[in-house]
Amino acid sequence: MGIITALISGALMSIQGVFNTEVTKAAGMWAANGWAQMTALGVCVAAWFITGRSELANLFTVKPYFLLGGVIGAFITATVIGSMNALGPAKAVMIIVVSQLLVAYLIELFGLFGVETVPFEWKKAIGMGLAIIGIVLFKW
Repeated sequence: MGIITALISGALMSIQGVFNTEVTKAAGMWAANGWAQMTALGVCVAAWFITGRSELANLFTVKPYFLLGGVIGAFITATVIGSMNALGPAKAVMIIVVSQLLVAYLIELFGLFGVETVPFEWKKAIGMGLAIIGIVLFKW
C-alpha cells in the first residue's frame, strides 16, 4: 500500500506543479502559491470535519520547529513552480526527486530530526550516483 500511495503522490505532485505554473503565469508567483495553500487548507478543514475531528491542541505537543511544515510547504510550491517554468515538468521533477532522495538519505544517515539512524551503504551511494547520471543523460 505504501508503494501505491507513493506513486499517487508523485503523480499528483507533477500534475500540481504544472497546474500551479499555469496559474503563476496568470496571477504571479505568490498569488498562485497562496491560492494553492488556501485551497489545500479548505480541503484539510473539510476532511477534518468529515473524519472525526482529532484534538487540535495536540499540534502543540511536538517540538516547535516541526510546526514549520506549512511554511516549508509554501517554499516547496514556489520552488516547484519556478523549476517547472524554467526546466519543464520532466527535467524539474527528475531533479526534485533526486534532491528529495539525497536529503532523505542524509536525514536517515545522520539521524536528523529524531529519525532513526541507518548505516552508510555503498549500494545506496551508487544508486544515488546512477540517478544523477540519469538526469545528465535525460538532459542531453
